[in-house]
Amino acid sequence: MDRTEPQLQLTVAEGFATVVISNPAKRNAMTAAMWQALPGLLERLAADRTVRALVLTGAGGTFCAGADISSLQERASDPAYDPQALAVAAEEALAAFPRPTLAAVRGYCVGGGSQLAASCDLRFAEEGASFGVTPAKLGIVYAASSTRRLVSLIGPAAAKHLLFSGELIGTERALRTGLVDEVLPAGELDKRVEAYARILASRSQLTQAAAKEFATGRGDRDAYWAEQARHSGDTAEGVAAFLERRAPRFTWTT
Repeated sequence: MDRTEPQLQLTVAEGFATVVISNPAKRNAMTAAMWQALPGLLERLAADRTVRALVLTGAGGTFCAGADISSLQERASDPAYDPQALAVAAEEALAAFPRPTLAAVRGYCVGGGSQLAASCDLRFAEEGASFGVTPAKLGIVYAASSTRRLVSLIGPAAAKHLLFSGELIGTERALRTGLVDEVLPAGELDKRVEAYARILASRSQLTQAAAKEFATGRGDRDAYWAEQARHSGDTAEGVAAFLERRAPRFTWTT
């Protein structure tokens, strides 16, 4: 495929997958086909036990400038076609990915791009990145699930500021509100993300999977995770590795 065509590019190395949003002609805006492709891609990666973490980023100097409105309008006459549903399905698939996810953001992270970034577990950004949640500029009712996720991430007041105004904010405010977790100087984002992804890939998936589930507010599976811990061998391996001053070799997988 021509790499200048709108697409989701994938690489897998060193225990983690990197998904790159690529639509260079439109600042990596997501086309309808890209929204539709993401859930299936994530499903395949979830089934690959060599993938212990996932990085989502954009090609070049932009994360994602939102939805490619022209591609979404191509089927506007179809009454069964719901472009917002495509974005929400992709967002929910990303949020449900069973292993740690990290958005690496540079440049614009706006509209649908902000939905995708907020659906990741963590967000690292390069200085100078801009964030915006922009449905008010288009008269769109932001999905309830997307609104709740944003509120859970940054709180009601900060979420209302972004939703009501559609204004862009920089990395300083994004960091202060909790929209991003780390801000890196220009030129250092990729190095930090790769190092952190390797750290994630080296840690216990048992710990990560339980923590990810508990962090969503689910509180009815304590017994299940206690049982998993008893039989996984990860705890014994972690303690042994600590005492022997070596890297642990965790074996539990989702």
